[in-house]
Amino acid sequence: MPTPRPLETINDKIRHQTVVVETAEVFKARVAETGVKAAFAAVDVVTTGTFEPMESSGAVLNIGHTDPPIKMRDCRLDGVLAYAGFGAVDLYLGASQPAEASGPGEGAPLRERGGGHVIADLIAGKPVQLQATGQVTDCYPRASLDTTITRDTINQFYLFNPRNLYQNFIVGVNGGDRPLATYLGPLQPNLGNAVYANPGALSPLLNDPNLNVVGIGSRIFLGGGIGYVAWEGTQHFPLQKRLPNETPIGPAATVALIGDAKQMQPKWVRGCYFKGYGPSLMLGVGVAIPLLNEEVARHCAVQDKDLVAPVMDFAIPRRVRPTFGLVSYAQLKSGHLTLNGQKVRTAPLASIYLARQVAAELKDWITEGHFELTAPVAPLARDRAFLAQDTWNP
Repeated sequence: MPTPRPLETINDKIRHQTVVVETAEVFKARVAETGVKAAFAAVDVVTTGTFEPMESSGAVLNIGHTDPPIKMRDCRLDGVLAYAGFGAVDLYLGASQPAEASGPGEGAPLRERGGGHVIADLIAGKPVQLQATGQVTDCYPRASLDTTITRDTINQFYLFNPRNLYQNFIVGVNGGDRPLATYLGPLQPNLGNAVYANPGALSPLLNDPNLNVVGIGSRIFLGGGIGYVAWEGTQHFPLQKRLPNETPIGPAATVALIGDAKQMQPKWVRGCYFKGYGPSLMLGVGVAIPLLNEEVARHCAVQDKDLVAPVMDFAIPRRVRPTFGLVSYAQLKSGHLTLNGQKVRTAPLASIYLARQVAAELKDWITEGHFELTAPVAPLARDRAFLAQDTWNP
């Protein structure tokens, strides 16, 4: 059996620029040609990536103290409400918080814009209007603030995302008789289309199904800068049912991510809006998987034909929806499915094209010696049940 490869050996190769790195797709092709054992012997690191909407994201900002000081308690950034219940000038801006068409408290209709757009604008170096009212105290006598900020005129500006990188997800269809506006985008009636959110075999956590490599403290590519896995993500559900290859059949593990937004690139952080649903944030995330042993390499060899997702009918507005069964990502990426004898066209919510670019850019960082890998300081939980609120008060 091949000798395990210590992480420090891989990092030493990175420092000397002798490391062998392949993107997930290239590595999978190698395994198909030569087998896992030979592929493991030849390759040190596999890079994965995704570029998709991640609405459970947001940014922490510290704008710096004014003179006289203010204790902000109601604050909007370009019309988007930011949470100010921290210190005097600390804010949290949620990616899915919608903008208001006019001033705060006026009950105006929403614009097709939200926190994700403001975050993307700040990363791009654009100015953002800040309007805040304050709680007047002896320490903080100022009652209001109206100013313009940029990423260079504030102190901290970092993403802290409570739930990213779903380890698998669902496929949405609409078996009803009217169009539906959903977090997967528009679903046409009478099974008019099917939308899947996960990039399949490129997806970071599907290449590490048991979370043997990715854990708290893992260094990652986040929005074109360096980020880290901070904790398990919300709705983390590693106990999801799994195939014999150990990959989950539906939504499973998630991670919380953190990274300095001042280092990020506009290409990889973009605001988006789902008509009839609301704003979100398109985000590029890449994870490098060190091939520490042959088992890790075997998991990285998984193909789209060996990964499945459940097809869910959004026409039933309940937490537990009817399913049309499981389909493989190879079927989804072929462009159509057959459901109830009907041919249904498919489309990805994630950009497969940009996911490949994330994996390729992360590969370049590593081969050029700019990105070393980190061992987790603690594993992600593997025993979280999925709890729901089932109280119904009509």
